[in-house]
Amino acid sequence: MLPKDFLDNLYNKHISTDLFPPTSSVTRLITKVLLILFPEQTKQHYTSIGELETAFVKIEAELSLLLSSMQKHLDSEAKVIAKKFVQNLPEVYYKLNTDIEAIFDGDPAAKSEFEVVRAYPGFYAIAFYRLAHELYKLNVPFLPRILMEYAHSKTGIDIHPSASIDVHFYIDHGTGLVIGETAEIGKNVKLYQGITLGALSVSKDQASKKRHPTIEDRVVIYSGATILGGNTIIGHDSIIGGNVWLTASVAPFTKVYHQPQVKIS
Repeated sequence: MLPKDFLDNLYNKHISTDLFPPTSSVTRLITKVLLILFPEQTKQHYTSIGELETAFVKIEAELSLLLSSMQKHLDSEAKVIAKKFVQNLPEVYYKLNTDIEAIFDGDPAAKSEFEVVRAYPGFYAIAFYRLAHELYKLNVPFLPRILMEYAHSKTGIDIHPSASIDVHFYIDHGTGLVIGETAEIGKNVKLYQGITLGALSVSKDQASKKRHPTIEDRVVIYSGATILGGNTIIGHDSIIGGNVWLTASVAPFTKVYHQPQVKIS
């Protein structure tokens, strides 16, 4: 027989814990959205505009049902949020196509945009981010983080859903990349693997402040770079080399490289 205090504690959690949609249901629904937007990833193709419209109606209804289980945590009715989410999908689709273009144009190894959609972890992580970010903007709690942790587990790329990322975003390789909660990223930015856009302080009293850096337009950051702090701004058209550690802003058109000391015998 298990200890009574253990069972009592567990029982109290079971009867007091709020109900939320299962992770599997949330990730499955967002995957359905991606498969509609990008049929390159599936053998199920819609053969008429009417079928496509019906598919989006079903997505809206399914999302509304998922959200209704957590209605008391929402600012608006579940059906209203679901409708707004679906209405915002054309804008998300536009942004994702700019990301595909950025990856294809920027990577000599990419043979086609089809390959980018089907096989590139950077695109997969960005796609989940853009959809999770829409839920975040609609003040849906928990689910955006759940979605991004799912994408993180699949790609090794960790993007907080509240980060602000503009169009033509390119993640090359990406494993170990971390983009923090209050990071801001401009247009035509290219990031490699192992980069951290993080906070200087992780204390709880800083939670409501901007803690992560701003990356302006047309910046390239190479692998292993660490850029920290909410007041840190990487000026537009800059290049940040591999393994650089930055906690201060740099002006536009700046090149920053790590130059290790070499001992000559």
